[in-house]
Order: sequence, then C-alpha cells, then structure tokens
Amino acid sequence: MSPLSTAPIRPAAPAPSVHVRAAFTWLAVYFMIMATQILLGPLLGALSLPVRTLVVTGVVVPAVVYVLVPAILRTYAALRRRTR
Repeated sequence: MSPLSTAPIRPAAPAPSVHVRAAFTWLAVYFMIMATQILLGPLLGALSLPVRTLVVTGVVVPAVVYVLVPAILRTYAALRRRTR
C-alpha cells in the first residue's frame, strides 16, 4: 500500500488571540453595518426602528459569521505563514 500523501506535514499556524479575533469581528461587523445601511437604508427608512434593526441584523450577522470573519482569519493565517 502506498501512503495517501507524500507531502510533508506542516504544523498548523497558532490560532490568533482572542483580542485579534475580537478586533477582526468588530471590523467585519462595522463594515457590514455600514454597507447594509448604505445599500438598504433608503428601502428601510419607512420601517419602524425595531423592524429596521431586525432586517439589518438578519443581513449582518450571517454575513459576518459565515463569510467575512472566516475569510479574514484565512487571510490572516496566510499572511502569518508568509512572514515566518
């Protein structure tokens, strides 16, 4: 039997600190809130504040959790690997 992979195994980069992750999350949330307000603001203007907040958070939270923060962390890890 042959091994599945002959590539050397590199140790995983250490996970960023909780402070770095918090900063990345804050930046992603800030960016998404601004973008959502710019893009959807005119459409949401007639709605009450609780409904506007519901719509904005319904867009922002999934985008940040599933798209932006993972992408930022992947980029951060790639940059850290490059500088070693």
